Parts: sequence; structure tokens; C-alpha cells
Amino acid sequence: MRKILVVAMREYQAAVRTKAFVVMLVAMPVLMSGGVVMMKLLEDQVDTKDKVVAVLDHSGVLFDKLKAAADLRNGEDIFTEGEQVGPRYLFERAALATDDPSQEQLAAECDKISSGDLFALVVIGADVEKVTEKKVGEPASSVFRTADSISVYSDANTFDPFIRWLKGRVNSAIHERRFVAANLAKSEIDRATAYVPVDPLKPLSVDADTGEVVGGTRKSEGADIIVPMVTMFLMFMVITIGAAPLINSVLEEKMQRIAEVLLGSVSPFQLMAGKLVGMVGVSLTILTVYLGGAVFGARSAGMAEHIPGNLALLVFWFVVFQALAVLMYGSMFTAIGAACSDMKEAQSMLMPVWIIICIPMMIWFVIIRDPNSTLSLTLSFVPVTTPMVMMLRTAALPSIPLWQPIVGSVLVLLTTVFCIFVAGRIFRVGLLMQGKGAKLSDMARWALRG
Repeated sequence: MRKILVVAMREYQAAVRTKAFVVMLVAMPVLMSGGVVMMKLLEDQVDTKDKVVAVLDHSGVLFDKLKAAADLRNGEDIFTEGEQVGPRYLFERAALATDDPSQEQLAAECDKISSGDLFALVVIGADVEKVTEKKVGEPASSVFRTADSISVYSDANTFDPFIRWLKGRVNSAIHERRFVAANLAKSEIDRATAYVPVDPLKPLSVDADTGEVVGGTRKSEGADIIVPMVTMFLMFMVITIGAAPLINSVLEEKMQRIAEVLLGSVSPFQLMAGKLVGMVGVSLTILTVYLGGAVFGARSAGMAEHIPGNLALLVFWFVVFQALAVLMYGSMFTAIGAACSDMKEAQSMLMPVWIIICIPMMIWFVIIRDPNSTLSLTLSFVPVTTPMVMMLRTAALPSIPLWQPIVGSVLVLLTTVFCIFVAGRIFRVGLLMQGKGAKLSDMARWALRG
């Protein structure tokens, strides 16, 4: 045990005493938050160039309303403290020779979009004011829509602000005309359809110590998504930093014949176990800095109350699953590093391991949307995905029963012991091999026969 601790201390100090570790420790949160900061800094850097929109109005009534709405927007809505913060929308009638143009004529008008003379061409159907029965989900028969719809030809993406603005204004104008046609007062319609807010609140409960009723505070919809997401990415980041360097360490010692010298003083298992314990220490150091900073920031900003579940319990399970995950995945990395002869070969053999690690990141939103679904429950008890999936469910709502993370941690612990045992047998044989790297069949034989 003493030799394992000596190797672990050496690996820990070799990792944390480097300038690269300090730079990484500071740079990682900066990079993660850099996108948000840059978006905030650049939110005022918008395109204010005029956008000319041609309209072919088969209804004969909507063009004037759209132009009036655009003129109102151009004069008031796009200015903040006298500074223009958005482009002007300049509506004009489409310069077509006929009111019922052919596809070729529309294509010729769309050429102006490519040349930059037009931003968009809007074609309004003749029957847009009529309420017709439509089959839900039925696709259009061609690129041209029916007479009861509106088509927008543009090179802009579908979430361009103009598209959103047009959808709102054109539907508002059509609704007003439908109200008039049905002899309904718009003011009465607005009053009857006034929005009623629905407030999501935390369940009420009686405090066992004081007897007071607690809970009932408003939930944060953003926190319900952000907290599990940040928890998952933090675990992935610490696993990457804590476990992944093991393969480089093992390969370096193997290729430079350092391992042969080390094995004169310690056994192969002691060397591998020491490396794993050292990397767990590195990951916990990183975790202490990041998780401590996150908890302190949440409390300072008054956001701790929006964190789902019990914060202390969340931190506890995070530390447990983080340590087990580094041991489990780290043992896989060390085994691969010992069996390979160079980094290129190791990278190809690492691909299945990385795919397994990334599975929760591919379906994280499905899991937090329904933490108690069959898929979420199943992946929680598959040991290779348990750490990240269980933390996603623990950080999400509704809260999961306490027995589930307990059973999950036991399963991961047993799997970790098995992985370390198998990795130790592979490590013992592969570490002293030189030249050609081992195949998967060789690694399986070493694991079975020793």
C-alpha cells in the first residue's frame, strides 16, 4: 500500500505542479463562459443595412397594412436612445408584368435576391383570409404553396428577425380582417382571449424540526435545464482531464523504457494502482476548484434556491461518481496504453471508450425531460453510463429515490474493481512489450490467462 501511495503522490505532483495545469485550470472556465461573454459584448453589433422586400399581394389588401407596420417600426422600434439598432424594412410592390406570374417570372424576380437588389420576395395567396380545413403535417405538393398561404423567398435563414416579424404582423392583419368579416369587435376578442399566467411552484412540505410549511416558491425554468447540463459537462470535463492523461503517461514510460526501471521497485499492479489514485487526486483537485466556485457563485447570486433537490446531497453524489468514473475509465486508458506501441494506434483503440463516455451527452435533454423514464432508469444502472446519467437525474426534477444512486454507485464500484483487475493483467504483460502493439484478441487472452 505504501508503494501505491508513493506512486500516486508522484503522479499527482507531476500533474499539478506544471504551468500547463495551472493554465488549464484557469482557461477552462474562461473558454466555457467565453461564448456567453462574447455574445453579451457583441449583442449590439447588428446589421443596420436597409432590407428591401418585394411583395406580390394576390389578396389585394395586406400590402398596405404590412407597409404601414414596417414604416411604424422603421420610425420608432429600431432606435434606442437615438441610435439605430436594427435594419429598416422597405416594402415595395413586386415589379412583375402580370398579377398571376409563371414560375419562370418568379424565378427572374428571385434573381434580384442573389444580386443583392432584394432581401426577400413575399407572395401572398388570394385566399389567406379564408379559414380552411387543412391536413396536419401534409407537405406542399411543390415549391409553390396553395392560395391560402404566404411564401417568402429569401437567402436568409429561417430564424432571421425579419421572418419572425413578418409572421407576427401578417397574422395580426389577417386576424383583424377576419374579426371584421365575422362582425366581432377586436377589443372584445382580446379581452376574452387574455393570457392567464401559469406559475410553476415547488411542492409544499412541513419542516420536521420547526413544523413550518416550506416550499411554494417559484421554479426557475432556466435552472431546471442549466443545472443538469452544467453538472454533466463538468463531470465530462473532469473525467477528460483526470483519466485521459493516463494513456499518455503509460505510453511515454513504455516507449522510453522508464517502466522497466520502475518495475524494479514496484509490481505492475502497484504501478497502475498508484497512477489511478494519483489521477483521482488530480480530478478531485479540479473538482474542488470548479464545484466550489460554482456553489459559491450560486449562493452569492441568490441562485442556490433554484438548484433542484438538495445541494449538499448533489455535491456528495457528484464527488462519489466522479471518483469512481475516473478509476473506471482510467483503468481502461492504462490498459490500452500498455498494450499499444504508439499514440496513433492507441487513439484508434480508444474510440469505443470515448463513444461510451459520450453517450449521455448525446441524449442528455431526453433524460432531464423525463428523469424517471424507462430509458433514463435503464442507463442509470448500466455501469459505464451510470456516473453521468445518474448525476443528470439527480440534478433534474422530479427528485429520484435515494436507493437509485446508492445501487448505481455499488454497481459502478463493482465494475471499477473488475476493470482494474482486468486492466492490471493486461498492464502487466503489455507494459514490457516492445515493437508491434497488441490486438484486441491479445488483450482478451491476457485478461483471461494473465
